[in-house]
Amino acid sequence: MFENTFDTVRNAFVDHLGIDPEIITLESLILDDLGADSLDAVELIMTLEELFDISIDEVGIEDLLTIGDVVRVIDELVSLK
Repeated sequence: MFENTFDTVRNAFVDHLGIDPEIITLESLILDDLGADSLDAVELIMTLEELFDISIDEVGIEDLLTIGDVVRVIDELVSLK
């Protein structure tokens, strides 16, 4: 599921931020590397919650610094369903 999760997360960021998908890696910092601001981050979390039918509120959004963090948390939450 990890690869599919990464692709879905990457596509959500590309669509929302209008950035090149090639610059998005698991190590990419959401705010610093991808140019998202705090409002973008909240909107993207809401989008990902809808896409994966999960609630990320349980985790502590402030700890999601990289794309890898987001993918890991989504995979954990999806596996709990």
